[in-house]
Amino acid sequence: MRVLELALQRQGEKIMSDNNEGNGQGRSPADRAGRDLAGGAPPEVLDAIRDSRGWFIGLGIALIVAGIAALLFPLVASIAAKVMIGWLMLIAGAVTLWHAFQTRSWGSTLWNALMGLLSLAVGVYLAFFPLTGLVGLTLLLGATFAAQGVFECLMAMQNRDRRGWGWLLASGVLSVVLGLVLLFGLPGTAAWALGLMLGIHFVTTGAALLALARAA
Repeated sequence: MRVLELALQRQGEKIMSDNNEGNGQGRSPADRAGRDLAGGAPPEVLDAIRDSRGWFIGLGIALIVAGIAALLFPLVASIAAKVMIGWLMLIAGAVTLWHAFQTRSWGSTLWNALMGLLSLAVGVYLAFFPLTGLVGLTLLLGATFAAQGVFECLMAMQNRDRRGWGWLLASGVLSVVLGLVLLFGLPGTAAWALGLMLGIHFVTTGAALLALARAA
């Protein structure tokens, strides 16, 4: 009888353990989030993640480290982001200008060349004058957040009969508040805004990559 009781007890513990695993209990929040992210992915995507698991983990860790550094030194990160945007504008302007000279028979060659020169001028301003362009970019960032928040609030009010509209409204209000803080805090907010946003983006993206790598 004692042996039978022990066998039944172990079987019950095994069933409870399987149920806990099926319900997601006993897993860390990162594991559960990763499984949620990977759960709806096609099989070929999951296979690609498994094959490149090491790259996902390495890139995730690198992004988290870079994000933490950006959060600790927001001014340096802001300048680095602005310079990077400047070089991208320089490359885009050069390509546009080259394309304009290659298509002289096209009726809009002059306008294409002017757009290329404008991109080059903005790229030089952002890439080679580290501090002067921060205020302008922060102004653009604040206006973008405020406008996006207004649109989200309008969408939430139009969908009040649907579940989750409150989250959309809360996101819109927070976006508007953040945009106004950036705009009315100028020029002081220019010293940390871009670096802070970049750091948060890197940390969240890195965490998502690590979660995917662990869940696949």
